[in-house]
Amino acid sequence: MENHDNSSNTEQPSHKNKNTEKGFLIANVVVRVLQSLFVFAVVAVLFAGSLGLGIGLGYFAYLVEGTQPPSKEELQKEISDITEVSNMTYADGTNIATIKSDLIRTRVSSDQISPLLKKAIISTEDEYFEEHKGVVPKAVIRALVSDATGIGGSSGGSTLTQQLVKQQILTSETTFKRKANEILLAYRIEKFISKDDIVTTYLNVSPFGRNNKGENVAGVEEAAKGLFGKNAIDLSLPQAAFIAGLPQSPIVYTPYTNTGDLKEDISAGLERKDFVLFSMYREKAITKEEYEAAKNYDLTQDFQPRQEANTNTEGFLYYTVLDEAVKVIMDKNIAKAGVDRKQLDTIGLSQYEEQARREIQNRGYTIQSTIDQNIYNSMQTAVANFGYMLDTSYSAAPVETGNILMDNKTGRIVGFVAGRNYGYSQNNHAFNTKRQIGSTIKPISVFAPAIDQGMIGSESRLANYPTKYSTGQELKNATNLGTNTFDTVRTTLEWSYNIPTYHLNEAIKQQMGDENFVYNNYLSKMNYPENIAWAVESAPLGSIETTVYTQTNGFQTLANNGTYQQGYMIQKIVDKAGNVIYEHTEKPVQVYSPATASIMNDLLRSVLNSKITTPFKDVVGSLNPQLASADWVGKTGTSDEFKDSWLVVSTPTMTLSSWSGYDENFAMTDTNGIQSGTYLAYLANAIHNANPEIFGIGQKFTLSDDVIKSTVSSFTGEKPGTFKYNGSSGTAPGPNTVSLYAKGSAPASQYKFGYGGTDANYAAYWNKYFSSGNGSSYTKPSSDDNKEKAPPSSGSSESNASESKTNE
Repeated sequence: MENHDNSSNTEQPSHKNKNTEKGFLIANVVVRVLQSLFVFAVVAVLFAGSLGLGIGLGYFAYLVEGTQPPSKEELQKEISDITEVSNMTYADGTNIATIKSDLIRTRVSSDQISPLLKKAIISTEDEYFEEHKGVVPKAVIRALVSDATGIGGSSGGSTLTQQLVKQQILTSETTFKRKANEILLAYRIEKFISKDDIVTTYLNVSPFGRNNKGENVAGVEEAAKGLFGKNAIDLSLPQAAFIAGLPQSPIVYTPYTNTGDLKEDISAGLERKDFVLFSMYREKAITKEEYEAAKNYDLTQDFQPRQEANTNTEGFLYYTVLDEAVKVIMDKNIAKAGVDRKQLDTIGLSQYEEQARREIQNRGYTIQSTIDQNIYNSMQTAVANFGYMLDTSYSAAPVETGNILMDNKTGRIVGFVAGRNYGYSQNNHAFNTKRQIGSTIKPISVFAPAIDQGMIGSESRLANYPTKYSTGQELKNATNLGTNTFDTVRTTLEWSYNIPTYHLNEAIKQQMGDENFVYNNYLSKMNYPENIAWAVESAPLGSIETTVYTQTNGFQTLANNGTYQQGYMIQKIVDKAGNVIYEHTEKPVQVYSPATASIMNDLLRSVLNSKITTPFKDVVGSLNPQLASADWVGKTGTSDEFKDSWLVVSTPTMTLSSWSGYDENFAMTDTNGIQSGTYLAYLANAIHNANPEIFGIGQKFTLSDDVIKSTVSSFTGEKPGTFKYNGSSGTAPGPNTVSLYAKGSAPASQYKFGYGGTDANYAAYWNKYFSSGNGSSYTKPSSDDNKEKAPPSSGSSESNASESKTNE
């Protein structure tokens, strides 16, 4: 029995064995599944990698498409061209100045740089420098992933070669196209230039913060001298490590402020030095003992004490010509890159600007300006001697001024005054300062367009009755709420009346439509800013801000038969080999018809000859009768509370502008119109004495042959004759006069003959000049009624007829 039982027990497996076998089976299946998944994952990764690589290479090819690989000689020039001095000249080639770099730099050869410094920069900035061919692919991928995902912070990715490309050839804008071109150029540099030349050039061109004079320095030689009073070859290990740490963030790590004083806290630079030393130790460039000794060394005792920087004697002329040259090269580089300027943001524009400035400072260019040396000097002497005429007793601060002399035919800027004293204020009041333009905008934005559209002639009439803006605010002339009549166009300009100008401007907007009025109007063709504020009701009275330069160019257009020639100061830029890399070319734009421009000049001649708003002609006559005989035309302008005073005048050859006001935008006095006219007369006389031919004495503004001379009733400004109104007949009374039209001719007289005015205004106007009853006989108005030629108040100066603006 027992044997039987034992036999039976051995033939059947236990429950525990069954579970074990089942476990092994499951494990085997899991392993096989995991193996399959792993194989699949590997295949998928390889496939994705291949696909990604293919796509990446294709995208890279797309990005660099059209990029012409530079030759060996071109690369060497671009990379090493860092010390050529550029110059600027007057129009006749006489030297103005040598262009200074913002960075103090002294170039040194490889054997003049400490090997410790080379090891430090390589260990810190590019640990694979000796192995790579210009680019480390995995570092680039890591940087791109970081940029795309935002994960991992700023991971870098640029080799020393790439950094050299970025500094010397490309801009710093962070676009994939720029990065792709950077990679392409880095590979090409490594093909033609040795490793030692690359690191030497990098150490010569890189910025290294400030020296003990507060100056920005570039290159290790100036860094060594400015920080430690040594040459670059003589640096100790801790000194070399400190300098090698600076390029990553020069201003943060530099020990000096912009005055040359030691910062209160220089821990950031010292910590960076320690990081450099550790990188050198990690890369086996130094031993552990050297690392410990350099780390523990008190480097603060080596920093040089503060020294006085060289005094900068450059002034308005230097910086204005330089800024204009930078704009020229900047535009040239943007066009060369095939970039749409309008698509660049502020950062992108600033990077192209910095690239252009660096190019000018380092390429050995000769920049020929349009400035006439004698005339420019005469203008500076005049503002020094007569600028006080603009001052008031309200403030101890000087009233500033900006003046530009521009050639009408070409837009060439012959001379300028940017301010009273560069040492007192560095604001460039001629080219950069934007101020309200007052009534000087009226001829350009209102009257010339209306004449050009055939809406008015020179003797058309405009309502000058009390008027309110759509907001309900009262609209004023300089000293009254209206003359209670319909004034002629000529009278409106002579007195610079606001109310008639407002009515005419509203009529123009209605005819052109708001969008065309703002974005496609006459002003846009002359590079005035496309600003929706031009549609504001107060805009034609001068509430918009712009520069003296822009406003001068507007009057140049009128004086040049309606043709705009953009003002320019850079005639030509030549490289050190004599090749012309830029030369100004004229791009004339016909803004107004010649007929319109000639009519406007006829009207603006009346403004100066009437002497109502400025004594300019009288003062010129007292100074120089010959100069007074020139055919002067022009327009005045003031802003609210007399904060800005303008006068722009032209002869057939030149346009001369003047703005004056406080930098702080304080109010001036109500006599500033007289002061501005007097000052500008003295300035014009000084220019004439420097060159008696400049203002074209003997030449005259004449009416264009296609100007239409219409005989009109002086009462309506329209053709004489009868008309019907409300079933009654009337006759436009005489005497007749001639009204000048650029398009069409004067319309037939009608009861409502002008722009602006209410029914009550027309009734009052007609009733004043017609006897009651027949409605057809003319009665000469009494002196009390004749407001057309009477001044708003006594006196003949702009102080009594100034152009105060009510701005919205």
